[in-house]
Parts: sequence; structure tokens; C-alpha cells
Amino acid sequence: MTSQQHKKSSLVALTLAAVGIVYGDIGTSPLYTLKTVFDPQHGLALNAPNLIGIVSLIFWGLTIIVSLKYVTLVLRADNRGEGGIMALMALALSSVSRHSRWHTVLLLVGVFGATLFYGDSVITPAISVLSAIEGLEVATPAFSPYVVPLTIVVLVALYAVQSHGTAGIGRWFAPVMVVWFIALSVMGVINIVKSPAILAALNPWHALVFMYENRLIAFVALGAVVLSLTGAEALYADMGHFGKKPIRTAWFMIVFPALALNYLGQGGLLLAHPEAVTNPFYQQLGAWSVYPLVILSTMATVIASQATISGTFSMTKQAIALGLLPRMRICHTSESEIGQIYIPAVNWLQLAVVLLAVVGFGSSENLAAAYGIAVTATMLATTILTFFVIRYRWKLPLLLCFAATGFFIVIDIMLFSASTLKLFHGGWFPLLLGGILFTTMLTWRTGRQLVFKNLEKHAIPLEDFLNSLFMAPPVRVPGTAIFLRGESDGVPHALLHNLSHNKVLHERVVFFTIHIVEEPWVPPAEQVRITALGHDCYQLNVYYGFKDEADIPKVLELCADHGLQFEMMETSFFIARQTVISAPGAGMAPWREHLFVAMSRNARGAADYYQIPTNRVIELGTQVEI
Repeated sequence: MTSQQHKKSSLVALTLAAVGIVYGDIGTSPLYTLKTVFDPQHGLALNAPNLIGIVSLIFWGLTIIVSLKYVTLVLRADNRGEGGIMALMALALSSVSRHSRWHTVLLLVGVFGATLFYGDSVITPAISVLSAIEGLEVATPAFSPYVVPLTIVVLVALYAVQSHGTAGIGRWFAPVMVVWFIALSVMGVINIVKSPAILAALNPWHALVFMYENRLIAFVALGAVVLSLTGAEALYADMGHFGKKPIRTAWFMIVFPALALNYLGQGGLLLAHPEAVTNPFYQQLGAWSVYPLVILSTMATVIASQATISGTFSMTKQAIALGLLPRMRICHTSESEIGQIYIPAVNWLQLAVVLLAVVGFGSSENLAAAYGIAVTATMLATTILTFFVIRYRWKLPLLLCFAATGFFIVIDIMLFSASTLKLFHGGWFPLLLGGILFTTMLTWRTGRQLVFKNLEKHAIPLEDFLNSLFMAPPVRVPGTAIFLRGESDGVPHALLHNLSHNKVLHERVVFFTIHIVEEPWVPPAEQVRITALGHDCYQLNVYYGFKDEADIPKVLELCADHGLQFEMMETSFFIARQTVISAPGAGMAPWREHLFVAMSRNARGAADYYQIPTNRVIELGTQVEI
């Protein structure tokens, strides 16, 4: 096989994989979008001009927001090949100095966008699976009482298998989603042929006329039209897994045509049969198709949910690395795929909130109101961060930057404003979730800064200490001692405790400091830097990206190339376990300090997180006041 053929076959494989994983969320939106737009609560009359106007808005929304903004512009803003709002935030932060007035603003925008992504990832499984199971009500109203219980069973089963990873079932994602998009296209074409008048919706003039003539009602409807755009953020977040080209190819060749045809088809169906508005998706082919469609829809929505669950694990890992969340237990579910991880605490917490949403809201129409705010706020945050990347990192002319992002910011603000009208009808839910997470992340970050300041205040400069120590050196014992040391620390507390109690020093001493850089990956050749401090003492600096796997034994193997070799059975790791105490006075509000202390006590230990062999670890306690 030639390299050209190999490239083509791998592009086809990656494109199909992207269809299976990236586009599940946006691909299942036809299940509930038009049904929600024409919900009687919105007061929008179902007539030909309104229907053509709405379908035109959806078509041009997919074209402008997804095709132009995300697929064409935002995919260019990659952080060493990685995408997603955390990677974009890191890229934007690195484009301005730490002392710039914009640094804190960008951090807040990025964290706010990330927390609302968590809200989105809770609502996606709930609304997707609910809307799929609701097809049973179309078959017979007798199924109505069983919709919520069946949804709960499917969701519990989905979250229960997360610990096994997606390697086994993942290979079925692409075929199922390809069948799903073919089904969407076929149903769309059948109904367009029956009602070709719906093709007028391809003219954007109808969308503009609809907005002008309906004003307030159209603005309310815009909040439901947003549902057709959910999942656009996922194609950016998954860029690191598939690359730009497969994601773009999948969108333009498969996903966009299928979605456009299906929305036009549902519009054509409603032109001919307005009574089908109760659930147009399941009535596209007649009664015979309902049960097969329920089965196919349930499989597609489970896949869509899986993508957001995996996305949540990935984002949590990045947030831990960037110092926004405490260390948690992270399990790897695949030996070949480094990105496939499982975080038990996040999995079960997310399931609890998803079930709360399903039981509390009870139907996909009620949940739809909650969906829009989370999606549009994340979109707005992405656009703002993109502006800073293209202006301050790429150094493009200011006028061009305003032109490239200003248009999208106006649209994002309009969509967000329309979604806020649903604030009291469910929109509060993702905002509440986002607010809790936002407070948690900023409390952890501020608390860590207060701990570092306290340690810095009492820090003894390392070089001065070593000079005075070796004037009358202690007894040296065989072996290597590695002391974990923070970026701003002086002499590690563990070393002071060891000297104070044991009165000895190992024949080789290594001070180990981990630095997290604002990039997703650091090549192994650049991860290790060693400085000799004299008397067989060394400073070992290790540099990780926020998506790198922290593995200290592997790093010690890399040190051999720098002239420092380690024999694990002769190496001891000394770690100071900090006990944080809330003290009155300056710092955070008392309740935030108590929250930080609680998180600190439940955080995963450094030895466990950095994969240090447990039989080589000696922990020494130290108290820190904040």
C-alpha cells in the first residue's frame, strides 16, 4: 500500500470515528428541536410562514455557528493540536502576561465557560435519552408512565459500565451513528419530496422576515432554535483525538447534509400534517417506524451521552492539572489509548445530578429550557477567548480580529439573551450547577495560592541552607532521598523533619519540583531539567502539560539521559502531607476556607496521584494556616 493510500484509508477511519464520537450530541438534536420550538407555551403559531422561517433559522444557524465559527475559525485555535475550552483558556492566558489586567478576566471567562460545559454534560444524557424513550408515547399513550423509569434504567446502566472503558463498545459507535445519519437523510428526503415548498427555507430572507414580523415571539423561539446547535463545542473539544481534517470532513460530508435534510423534512411533514407537531421526529415515516426508530434513537442518544461523559472526565483531568480542582483518583481504561480515563468520583456525582434532572424535569420539553443557557454561555466564552488568541498570540490586525469574532459575539449574545428568557422555566438549573462549580474551582485555586504564600513566608532559601548544612555535615547514609518540593518552596519541610528526628542525610539528595505549563503536552525530551547543587544534591525540575500523564517512575527513567540514574529499591520518596487549618483574619470568607479545608483533606495523596510505588514513600505531616 502506498503512503498516499494509507493516508486516505486512515482519514476515512478517523472521519468515521469522528462521526461516532464527536457528532452524537448535535446529531440527536432533531429528536426534540422542532417539537420544543412549537411548544404551545411559546405561543408561536404553526403556519407556513412561521414554519419556513424557523427551519430557515435552524439551517442558517448550523451554517453560521457550526460551519463558519467552529469548523472554519475556532478549529484553527489549537493548543499544540488540542482543543476544548480549557486548552483555549490556557492558550489565551499564555498570550497575555501574568501581570496583565486581562489575565484574571480571561481566567474567569475560561472557568465560567468550563463550568457551564459541566452543566451541558449533565443535561445532554438526560434530555437525549428522555427524548428517545418518549417515542414510545407516540406508539401508544399507555407507555407514558414508563418513560421516566425506563430512562433511569438506561442511564444507570450507561454510568455503571464507565469503569470498563469504551474500547469494547466504542468500535460500534461509528457504524450506529452512520446508520443514524443515513436514517435522518432518508426520512428528510421522503418528506421533502412530499412537501417541496419547505425548500424555500434555504433562502435566509425567510429567517429575517420571520424575526422581523414576530419580534418578541421570534426572540423566544430563538431560545429553542439553539437546541439544534448543541454539541458544537464537542467537535472543538475532541480535536486532539481526531485532528482537524477528519472532524471537518465528517461535518461537511455526512453530518451537516443529514441534519439539514432532516430538519427540512420535519418542516415538510408539518406543512402537510400540522397535527404531527406533538412529536414530528417519530411521525416522519408513519406508525410502522416508531419502534425501530425508538431502538435506533436510544442507541444514538447513549452514544451522544457517552461522548459528553468522556468529555467531562477529560476536562476534570485538565482542571486538576491547571490547579482548579483537587487531585482525584484517575483510572486508565485502555492500555493503548492514553485519553481513555475514568474518574469514579465524577462519574457517580454526575449520575446523581443527571437522575435528579430526569426526575425533576420529567420530560424533554421541560429540560430543553435548561439546555439553551449552558450551550450559549459556553459558546460566548469560546468566542471571547478566541479573540484574544488571534489578536495577542497570532498578532493579527485588530480590525480583522474584530471582524472575525465580532460577528459571532453579536450572534452569541443574541442566542444567550433569548435563552435567559427561560431562566425561571429551568434555565436556573445549569446556572446553579455552573455557579457551584465556579465557586469550587476558584476557592480551590485561591486556597492553594494562600497555602503557597504562607509556605513562602516561612521558607528557608534552599542554597543558603545547604551551604550552612555542609559546614558541619550530618551523617550520610546509603541510598537516594527524593524530596517533593513546590515551585515557590524553600527547604522542603520533610527534609527539616528528617534531619530533626533522624539526624542523617542520604548520600544522594534530589529536590523534585513539578511545573505544569499552559500547553497540553510537553515532549519527553523537554520534560526533565537537572541542576547540580553540590555535595551530591540535585534540583530536578519536571515539566508537564495539562494533558500529560503524571508518572514519576517514568520521569526518573528519563533522568538517565541527563547523567542521573535511579535504582528504585534504593530510593526513598519523602513527602510532606499538608494539613490545612482555617485561621481567622485575612484570606477567604470563613465558609470558603472551610470548603477548601474539606477539599484538601479529601484530595488524593501526591504519592498515589503521581504513581510513586507506595512501599518507597515516607510521609511527614506539616500544618499550614490560611
